[in-house]
Amino acid sequence: MAGRIRDDDIAEVREKARIDEVVSSYVTLRNAGGGSMKGLCPFHDEKSPSFHVTPARAFFHCFGCQEGGDVFTFLMKIDGVSFAEAVERLADKYGVQLRREEGGAPEAPRGPRRSQMIDAHKQAQAFYADALGSPDALAARQFLDGRGFDKDAAETFGVGFAPRDGDALFKHLRQKGFSEEELVTGGLVARGRSLYDRFRGRLVWPIRDSSGDVIGFGARRIFDDDRIDAKYLNTPESPIYKKSQVLYGIDLARREIARSGKAVIVEGYTDVMACHLAGVPTAVATCGTAFGDDHARILRRFLHDHDDSRGEVIFTFDGDQAGQNAAMKVFRSDQNFASQTYVAVAPDGLDPCDLRIQRGDEAVRELVENRRPLYRFALENVLARFDLERADGRVDALREAATMVSSVRDKSKVEAFSREIAQMVGVDVDEARREVRRAAARPARGSGAARQQPGAGNAAPSQDPARQAAQQAPQQPPAPPLPNLRDPRFSIERATLKLVLHHPALVEPAARDLGPDDFTHPTYRAVWEAIAASGGPASADAGWTARLRDQTTDPTVSGVLTELSVEPLMTSKEPDLAYVHAHVFKLMELTATRRLTDVKSRLQRTDPVAQADDYSTSFAELMSLEQRRRHLRERAMGSQQ
Repeated sequence: MAGRIRDDDIAEVREKARIDEVVSSYVTLRNAGGGSMKGLCPFHDEKSPSFHVTPARAFFHCFGCQEGGDVFTFLMKIDGVSFAEAVERLADKYGVQLRREEGGAPEAPRGPRRSQMIDAHKQAQAFYADALGSPDALAARQFLDGRGFDKDAAETFGVGFAPRDGDALFKHLRQKGFSEEELVTGGLVARGRSLYDRFRGRLVWPIRDSSGDVIGFGARRIFDDDRIDAKYLNTPESPIYKKSQVLYGIDLARREIARSGKAVIVEGYTDVMACHLAGVPTAVATCGTAFGDDHARILRRFLHDHDDSRGEVIFTFDGDQAGQNAAMKVFRSDQNFASQTYVAVAPDGLDPCDLRIQRGDEAVRELVENRRPLYRFALENVLARFDLERADGRVDALREAATMVSSVRDKSKVEAFSREIAQMVGVDVDEARREVRRAAARPARGSGAARQQPGAGNAAPSQDPARQAAQQAPQQPPAPPLPNLRDPRFSIERATLKLVLHHPALVEPAARDLGPDDFTHPTYRAVWEAIAASGGPASADAGWTARLRDQTTDPTVSGVLTELSVEPLMTSKEPDLAYVHAHVFKLMELTATRRLTDVKSRLQRTDPVAQADDYSTSFAELMSLEQRRRHLRERAMGSQQ
């Protein structure tokens, strides 16, 4: 008969359920002295531990958010259960027989009890595990065997098989006394035209919370005639299962995570199994969703992750674009952790499960051991899109990387990231800092008026499919306009070309080493290429300039040829060799300076130890270019003939 739980039974549960033991299923506790223990509060975000547990007095208290109470209060707060459910859960765990007083007012019903749904999942896991040995589960066993998991591995992780019968589990659990409401609300059974098993005909993994209770399942498609195409199905949101707050394998990994201060985040159930079996017992995975803030909060509690932490959080990602996108998303939320974050990606993009199959347990351990800082991996992904051997590529790369770094909320990390950008792009640290500051001052992309033109929200949709397709097609950005030909940056190029056209015989000896790369303006480069194609200044005669113009198909180049041919030189005297050298050798000196900048940048990006040969080659090239630049400068100044 329903009634109030007897006070002496409640007292017995409170006495047997040590508060430090119960709390430790959710939070890593460390000795704080004076008979107290402390950890990171599970009820609010914090950077230093302010959550204290005192076993002798059986109380907890957070000095940050002021939450506190006894062992029952803790369970009620963290799992959202009623007082009676908290007592029942602990009584069941610690072997206390509860008795109820007749006439006591029962609690108002609030749907199926958590304890009943937990028990139903426990019974379902046993049912699935037993079914894995049946003849109908041959395909499931073959799947596991093909991924390197034997019977012992399946038992360790509780893997099972959901029979293909539409309601085998439902009938089994109903015989055990569970109600339809408990099974549907908990997500084990779905309701269509009738009630049916949610995961029928699939290989299933039990998903447990940190205390070891089964709260849901992940199920993989193994039969071609499965009417549900999705490779994986997961338990839907329920009173006991919140996918944003669940980490698969946390029940097995939490103690080792707390002991070692390390956590490895992988992408799937088989990856967790592979890591644990290969000797990486700190591996966990999200369940059908991306790693988010709530997952980070769970890990932080077990890592004892605070400002003084020396812990490590290591993410493994597939080597494909989706994996890189996932890494970038994690980077943007990296400040969730005080611990250092790393990324581990196999060189050929294999996930831990496939890596173990192909190369063995040692390869999985090496994957984790060879981790790289996440921020460096994220920056490398951004910079890989640019040609860092080119000055314009470095400018664009610096701007893009600075934009990414400026979006990081934890500003204490921006200085370190700015230094990393400078080293990876090959620019001065102060230049990287300035670009990060400029990026932080720019409005966010897609914000404000830039997101939508006035009146765009009221525009009538096009009824023409072809027009709609054209409107939806990605638009190529317009090519940037060419710089003004009379921009002072190009004055030496313009003056040199005028010399070549006006006095080809005088210029020819000095101009033999001129090339297209000496001209940075595209139009001046095209003019020089037209000159070179005709035989260069050595082939000049009375009709040379007219032939150059006639042979040029580009009207812009033809017009500039005409313009340069009639424009007077910037000197009142007849040009001599000194005047020619001051222009031609100065132009080549500027080219040598640009190449020096490129090589210095490459040298800055090269590790002198890990890339010793490349470093030596670049250093030798740097010395050679520096010598050439000095020689050209001396000739331009007339100190050498």
